[in-house]
Amino acid sequence: MKKRTHLAKLAMVFLGLFFVSHTSSAQILRKLGKAAERAAERTVERRVEKETSEKTDQALDSIFEPGESKKKTKKKSGSKKDNTSTNKAPTETSGTSGNSASTVPKNASPTMAIYSKFDFVPGDTPLFFDDFSNEFVGDFPSRWNTNGSGELVTVEGENSKWLKLLPGFTTAYIPDISPLPDEFTLEFDVIALGLDKKTSSQAYFGIVIEDNNTFKKGANMGMVEYSLCQFIDPGITVENKVASKRVIRNIVKADIRQVVNNKHHISVAINKERFRFWINENKYIDVPRLLPSNVQMQGIKFMLRGTDTNKESILISNIKVAKGGVDLRRKLLADGKISTNGILFNSGSAEIQPQSMGIIRQIYQVLQQDSSINLKIVGHTDADGDDKKNLQLSKQRAEAVKNALVSIYDVSSSRLSTDGKGESEPVGDNSSPDGKSMNRRVEFIKL
Repeated sequence: MKKRTHLAKLAMVFLGLFFVSHTSSAQILRKLGKAAERAAERTVERRVEKETSEKTDQALDSIFEPGESKKKTKKKSGSKKDNTSTNKAPTETSGTSGNSASTVPKNASPTMAIYSKFDFVPGDTPLFFDDFSNEFVGDFPSRWNTNGSGELVTVEGENSKWLKLLPGFTTAYIPDISPLPDEFTLEFDVIALGLDKKTSSQAYFGIVIEDNNTFKKGANMGMVEYSLCQFIDPGITVENKVASKRVIRNIVKADIRQVVNNKHHISVAINKERFRFWINENKYIDVPRLLPSNVQMQGIKFMLRGTDTNKESILISNIKVAKGGVDLRRKLLADGKISTNGILFNSGSAEIQPQSMGIIRQIYQVLQQDSSINLKIVGHTDADGDDKKNLQLSKQRAEAVKNALVSIYDVSSSRLSTDGKGESEPVGDNSSPDGKSMNRRVEFIKL
């Protein structure tokens, strides 16, 4: 009611201003003939009505949409410039198919502070790692199998090579690792190119843990599929089979459209029957008994369905499987020392990847529990590159871990010291991706 009264007052003010400006004109009109006077009055009325309407519209715009009229004018004057603007986005380069990827939104790198409550802890015994560094672009990777097709590609702005997956209802991509331990973790990066409002609601990317590493349907399995659709949010599907019978199938509502349209990191933790699933720092699935008890799982299978191969590409890289992943805190307290390759850094850099915060968080919890504990942090690298640079890099990485504990978790810097060994103390073969992954590690030693 108050708003209507206010608008009415505004209209009267505009009318008053207008009639003041026409007072002298009205005196002249009295001297005219009645016919001319009536005609002139009609003209004035039409002008008053038009100008009052325009002024009222402007008043309403200023109240309900402040600045909107300016925006519209600016947009109109600059429309030609807007239509000619070009923003570059990452593109996929293939050795054989030549399919060019569509654009993706600019990646928004999450800060480590966002990951401060991330509770994923990777296994401490590497079993499989593949960044395809020893493979050729255009080939299918030698340490994988598929009943479909795929190839390695490069992506603008990315150092790693990427495996491009092709959709199919029964197509599977299987890394050469079998059998699987009772407790292990799986991590990998995903880039989805070309997703838009026309991406199918049936477009899903799935991770299956199964009782075989072949292409046949297993009697026992656990699976998580997450949607790639952009115009609705179908969510995340969790499903299993126990002795050939489906026990669980559920759809967890989650709007992950923006997340999957950027480069993202997938983390999976298997602890016997328990299945946990993260996208970036968020845990979406935690089912205590998804996998069957007393059945050894044999294979990890990646599956893709529903995407349009003419415009959409799903790429994976930096696949890592490691045994363990339960609790490093107890081991550090019991043994006084732990070594982990789960703290990841950008290539040739001391910049910590945010998904490493699960381990750093556990180190903080040990320090928080016992204020008498002091730690020495020691960095190690693989043998790629110059010896002296690797030594310096290992020291910088140890210092970066210390800085994360101090700046994010408020640990006193006096309780932490750092050192680096470079490539001088390898624990794996530096000629293989698996071995190099083992050598890139950080040690925590109680003092």
